[in-house]
Amino acid sequence: MLHLKPKGAAVQNNPDTTLVTATGPITNETHGGRAKCLQRLVRLDLPVPRTVAISFGAVQKIAKGQMPDVAAVVAQMPEGALMCVRPSSEDPDWGGPGAVLNIGINNSRFDELCASIGEDAAAALYTRFVQSYAINVARLDPDMFDDVAGQGRAALEQSLKAYERETEEEFPQDPTVQLSAVLRSMARAWDGTSARLLRQAKGAPADAGLGLVVQQMAFGVGIGECGSGILQLVDSDTGEPQIKGRYLSQSQGRDAMEGDAAALYLTRDPRGPSLEELAPEAFKELLAHTALMRRRLRAEMLVEFVIDAGKLHILDGMRVARSSRAAVRIAVALADEGIISREEALMRVEPRTLTELLHRQVDPRSKRDVIGRGIAASPGAATGKIVFSANEAQSSAARDEPCILIRRETAPEDIRGMHAAVAVMTERGGATSHAAVIGRGLGLPCVVGVSKIKFNLIQKQLVTADGRIFSEGDVITVDGSSGQVLAGSADMIEAALDENFTRLMSWAEDAADIDIRANADTPADAQTARNFNAHGIGLCRTEHMFFEAGRLTVMREMIFAETGEDRRAVLERLLPMQREDFKELFRIMQGQPVCIRLFDPPLHEFLPMNKAGQRELADALNLPLSDVTRRIEAMSEHNPMLGLRGVRLGVTVPEIYEMQARAIFEATVAASRDGDPVVPEIMIPLVSTRREVEMVKTAIDAIAAAVRTEQDASFEYRLGIMVETPRAALRAGEIAPHCAFLSFGTNDLTQMTYGLSRDDAGRFMSDYVQQGVFAEDPFHMLDVEGVGELLTLGAARGRAAQPGITVSLCGEHGGNPESIAFCRDAGFDYVSCSPFRVPVARLAAAQLAIKHKIG
Repeated sequence: MLHLKPKGAAVQNNPDTTLVTATGPITNETHGGRAKCLQRLVRLDLPVPRTVAISFGAVQKIAKGQMPDVAAVVAQMPEGALMCVRPSSEDPDWGGPGAVLNIGINNSRFDELCASIGEDAAAALYTRFVQSYAINVARLDPDMFDDVAGQGRAALEQSLKAYERETEEEFPQDPTVQLSAVLRSMARAWDGTSARLLRQAKGAPADAGLGLVVQQMAFGVGIGECGSGILQLVDSDTGEPQIKGRYLSQSQGRDAMEGDAAALYLTRDPRGPSLEELAPEAFKELLAHTALMRRRLRAEMLVEFVIDAGKLHILDGMRVARSSRAAVRIAVALADEGIISREEALMRVEPRTLTELLHRQVDPRSKRDVIGRGIAASPGAATGKIVFSANEAQSSAARDEPCILIRRETAPEDIRGMHAAVAVMTERGGATSHAAVIGRGLGLPCVVGVSKIKFNLIQKQLVTADGRIFSEGDVITVDGSSGQVLAGSADMIEAALDENFTRLMSWAEDAADIDIRANADTPADAQTARNFNAHGIGLCRTEHMFFEAGRLTVMREMIFAETGEDRRAVLERLLPMQREDFKELFRIMQGQPVCIRLFDPPLHEFLPMNKAGQRELADALNLPLSDVTRRIEAMSEHNPMLGLRGVRLGVTVPEIYEMQARAIFEATVAASRDGDPVVPEIMIPLVSTRREVEMVKTAIDAIAAAVRTEQDASFEYRLGIMVETPRAALRAGEIAPHCAFLSFGTNDLTQMTYGLSRDDAGRFMSDYVQQGVFAEDPFHMLDVEGVGELLTLGAARGRAAQPGITVSLCGEHGGNPESIAFCRDAGFDYVSCSPFRVPVARLAAAQLAIKHKIG
């Protein structure tokens, strides 16, 4: 063992510089993760070289020129020992300056090492330090060593002369001076602007601290079997048990990982020599130490080690880097072995990373030719040929050719094309735009707001910022997880929903204390929700059903009808289609709640905007083209999203809601006879006043009574509203007595609260966030201060007026862990999100419940 008892009190009793012992005052918050891990390894009595940890506070002082007692640090090392310095940040993902090795070597120590380990090995140590010191500490140009040729003493002498020529002074010989300069350089590098911005991009706070560890060198070069390497007991991609790593004889640091052809296999392998054969005792000891670390540190660990003259030294240990798939498998395996609890296993997996398991992803090792960037609106990745219309997408799908649908922005009439495409890219839009919402519901990769690419829809071309042209039929890749658009195809990693994922989700189900429903518009969406064990459907947008083939023309005919009786006659043809839609949803959900939102969008969305479509419509309706165009113009609105839509249609064109209510109730009777009893939930959209609810409720109650009589059946239903307007939230107290539930639709509520178009906000949102106007895109992250206050106020007033009323959130925010935390704290009964976000939401809910449980 190389760790010794403390020498004197200068380091032992100094909070700035602490010898790493089993009982030293070292924490992750004061000295960083590497220092704390090394202390844990010392406690396990592993062969860790002698180490001194320098605290965050001391490093801050060093950056300002206030040095600790560096001589006392050097004195803690054995006489003549060389040292290395490594960074120790609170989170290893935040990075830090590169390690500097072989500190303390000088001319006299070089001569001594020549006698003990050989001239070539000693020269290699000295040369490495000289060049590293020059580049990383003295900040000299690396090119100064381009002319250094050969190796051994000759290379060393050339390196020393190059340093002296560049600095006009001899290379420092005092180990204390060397160490002081290294510490100062690393401390100041951490405080640099680029380093600070880089770690903040990885989630580090602006004032994140850096610790440093000064460790006695175990050389890895010299006489006998010497070398360095890393080892872990699992595959980082899959999480499967497997000895992985590399070892390189006569090497230091991470040399083995730099792709040297001379690197050895770890275990016996017919393809070449292995560490297991060259140093069997050290290898056996290494495996035992790694297994011990796994059990006692309760994690899969990557071990950095050195073998010096056949003797093993453990330099460092850290949690294994892992893919999302591996993270799930590792957590489940550790729980199965009793190393961690199931609750801790749940806490080990980041909820957002589950999206990588649910969708195909671009292989992170794949080369990327990025031609554009936008908002990552729906995760997953796909490669296909460019098409510019929904019809072309359907034709491409019919030929079994994967295609990417390109639109300026999608509209409801593009839904069939979105179903046919493998991915969608739009020039405009934000995180809650039409393309984003539908993409997430379909599990379809989607990137929106790709404003730096010029969309030429007439010539059917995309022109990138660097002038490249991509025409219809060219192949691109859309990465909805990163927001990148790539030229050509890319290597993919397939979705991985295995037994480990299923078991982790079942544990999350047991732990969570808020229900998770799914937004599902079609039977396929409902089946996905059911597969993920959603607690029901929290939002079924019925308008999407009318865009299917065979229904759109009927819908348009209803729009052109002149009287209520004419509209009812046309809607009679849609009634059986809607009834079958709802019956299928009820069948799939097997008695779980299904919340159906009545028709919401403005009617003009169902009418063609181009001349060709208008001519087709005129032919289909047997009307003069002029009548069609005149009617379309008459229905146009200056701001349709704030115009005749939602409950306003239900009041002014009541025949639509009457037909939908009848379809729901008839499907309820049929589904209840065939299976579990159904209690449908009917949601009225865009409500602002109590009177709107009263009028619609009266009409729906009458339809329910009629169906009960006609079918000779008894059934119940629940009526509620979608709280999307600020007024509905403010007046929830007078609306709630007429409702069984209040479901907050945060997409439109955010839009109306901010006075922002969610489809256009993407044009300036990044500038607003970067300049600190908004902390985050409010369509992506729930604004808990503004919109959140409306939610809290509306829920409180609603419950005061109607105790026991169900309160929920059904906007796209429902899948965000932060939104779930807000809803849980506010006492909401459930959140509803896109089907493919249900696992993310459930794991987030479970983690929140666990955190609350443990305080």
